[in-house]
Amino acid sequence: MSQFASFRDFYPYYLSEHANTACRRLHFVGSSLVLGCLVMLVRTLDPMWLLYSLLCGYGFAWIGHFFFEHNKPATFTHPFYSLLGDWVMFKDMLTGKIHW
Repeated sequence: MSQFASFRDFYPYYLSEHANTACRRLHFVGSSLVLGCLVMLVRTLDPMWLLYSLLCGYGFAWIGHFFFEHNKPATFTHPFYSLLGDWVMFKDMLTGKIHW
């Protein structure tokens, strides 16, 4: 059972787990590459792009957590909220709400 009643409750925790600038930047790069992989998936219909998107998204994020943030990714304990948090943080970084 989750300790968070809603994503609104979870997101401040999620941001606290991404306090390190390098970690946030790696998340941003990984998310950008995921979008590129998904475009290629649609263009080529090659399902390998789906695998590449997972490798890019999780690979960059986990490097950020293990080598810069020094914490365990929220994906392991809150997979759905964490995925949503990735994209909300991506949007917040694009719009300047979060410094990166």
